[in-house]
Amino acid sequence: MPKRGNQKRKLLVLARFLLKHSDEEHPVTLGQLQEELERWDAPAERKSIYDDMEQLRQLGLDVQARRGAGGGWFVGQREFELAELKLLVDAVQSSRFLTQRKSNALIRKLESLASEHQARQLQRQVYVDRRIKTMNESIFYNVDRLHGAIAANRVITFRYFEVNMAKERVYRREGSLYRVTPYGLIWDNENYYLAGWDHIREDVRHYRVDKMEGIQLTPERGRERGGWDPEGYTRRHFGMYAGRPCQLRLCCEASLAGVFLDRFGQDIMLVPQDEDHFTVTLELVVSPPFWGWLFGLGEQVEVLSPAWAVEEFKDRMARVAAVYERAKNHG
Repeated sequence: MPKRGNQKRKLLVLARFLLKHSDEEHPVTLGQLQEELERWDAPAERKSIYDDMEQLRQLGLDVQARRGAGGGWFVGQREFELAELKLLVDAVQSSRFLTQRKSNALIRKLESLASEHQARQLQRQVYVDRRIKTMNESIFYNVDRLHGAIAANRVITFRYFEVNMAKERVYRREGSLYRVTPYGLIWDNENYYLAGWDHIREDVRHYRVDKMEGIQLTPERGRERGGWDPEGYTRRHFGMYAGRPCQLRLCCEASLAGVFLDRFGQDIMLVPQDEDHFTVTLELVVSPPFWGWLFGLGEQVEVLSPAWAVEEFKDRMARVAAVYERAKNHG
């Protein structure tokens, strides 16, 4: 058969067809491959296709053959296993910082890494308790821009906002620009945070990435990180809230050992007091979310020191009790 000018595209056409339409459960036949080549004006004889399959194997594509009824060629091992793709799709679908639109776009791209038959197994909804997708599309690109600034060690500028009851943006510092040397990105409680040196406040602070607007890299070289430790910073800032730093000493019932090790890491020291209790000293930033977490443990935990922390915890509990006392008196 005389060769046509489109013969050079044969291997690419065959590779794309195999990747999209075949897997171990769905081999493609010689006739299907010939039909696809005809569609691209690159017809091939039977022996030629066998040679092409061998060339694709040599180029690294795991083309396998199955003989007999229902047999044919298929792609065996791929860059990502189906189980890995399912895990990635679940992570994208459940991620709160991605908008629904961006989640759908990423999932479609992940589906393209599997055969069309396997892709149907990836089209599933993951239930996440109280999942709320962000409405801020720019966060996806903010994260990429911040990674670039961290790698280049450049000062960035941005505006920072909160949202009021009318769901309107209210800018911090009256809308003036923040100047920050970015140290690292932190993933905590389904949110992205940037930690870095605030050149105006002259301190290490952190910011919700989805609340940062107009991020710009400047030519100014950033401040050196020194011994800044992202893991230690995250552990000290409960729920990434600001507060008063201290070494908090607690007395806890023995049954809470796993709770504290899970939350604060395996390196903390649990000092046995008796068969039923241990003490632990935590270096952290005391904030309202931490007190709320501690309150949830009830009478199983007692704050021992420092004295100001003991009084603050007692005062918070008293104020909550007063709210219900007033409600009862007015009821």
